[in-house]
Amino acid sequence: MNEILSQVFSAGTFTQMLRSATPVALAAMGGSMTEHAGIMNIGMDGMILMGAFFGVFGSYLFTSAWGGVGLVLLMGLLVGLFFALFVVKFRSDEFIIGCALNTFALGLTTYLSRSVFGTSGAKGFPSLPTVDLPLLDKIPFLGAVLNGHSLFVYLTWLFVLVLWVFIYKTPYGFWLRASGEKPETLRTAGIEPEKMKWLASILCGVLCALAGAHLSLGYLNGTFAENMSNSRGYIAFACVIFGAANPAKAYLAALMFGFFDAIGLRLQDYVSSDLTGIIPYAITIIMMVYVVVNAQRRRAFSVHADGLTILPEMCYTTENTTSRRQLCSRAFLKKASPSRPTTATPRRSSRPLRPLPSFRASPPSTPSSSASAAQRWRSVASSG
Repeated sequence: MNEILSQVFSAGTFTQMLRSATPVALAAMGGSMTEHAGIMNIGMDGMILMGAFFGVFGSYLFTSAWGGVGLVLLMGLLVGLFFALFVVKFRSDEFIIGCALNTFALGLTTYLSRSVFGTSGAKGFPSLPTVDLPLLDKIPFLGAVLNGHSLFVYLTWLFVLVLWVFIYKTPYGFWLRASGEKPETLRTAGIEPEKMKWLASILCGVLCALAGAHLSLGYLNGTFAENMSNSRGYIAFACVIFGAANPAKAYLAALMFGFFDAIGLRLQDYVSSDLTGIIPYAITIIMMVYVVVNAQRRRAFSVHADGLTILPEMCYTTENTTSRRQLCSRAFLKKASPSRPTTATPRRSSRPLRPLPSFRASPPSTPSSSASAAQRWRSVASSG
């Protein structure tokens, strides 16, 4: 047992985690862009596969891995334009276009690979060099984990920061989010939401193609095999959903996938490889179930106050203001103890009510009438 734990939590496991997470994270960055633009891009797996093939093909054609990266950038741009043409211009269903793109990419790369490299696939072509960061060699554990990766591993960290700033801290990021959430409002402001959707689709194509280039030129050292993306595009889509299209959260989700993928590789000496291979995909399913259950809980615990929908996480943040705290406390107190009706209904008695006696009101006496009555009595008395 101690031997297994030492294998699982060794520096090699975390090194493998970074390598496995990088293609998923790069694709998730592109998926976050299209998700904010209101496009569900299910075709990222095909984009990764085409980037992986054309990276090796460019390395073979130009006898340089950087030539392959240049060809990958061009191919990613064309694939992004192709996707945006049907989804944005022709307003086709993005789910159908994504599935068609995955099928087309699998057929095209299989045909070209067998035509150019034969049935055995492409192996041993120029790959991306590794990078050693200075001053990290002196740190015992951290240096072994962070050093010796391809350039795309470090570029992914930079992409996470740049895309987070772009989405949440720039006007273009605000327009991008508005194009998916309130396109008519954005159009009223004089900005075409279709332009932001085009931009998001093109960036997604480029980032997914770079993910494929890292997979074939960096992770597998100049090797291409049929269907080598192995559903990483779908896992990247799950990371986008799990991270709510936030680049930082999506990267953390990709790291979790990479960690369990590395554990599966480490446990192949003790457990069957068929069993360890399903570990990262089982974790992905658990992630999606968690997202669905959490969304249902948020809707179930939402309350309404002053015409607004108040969610629990809106009341427990560091940015609470006095008005927000008062609104939240009023809303949740109203839900915990609903107010009673202001007009109380009268209780009905089983005994019948007795009718009230009727009184005939006599007309009020006036001084003149009382004086005439006295005179009549005097006249009667004198006559008698």
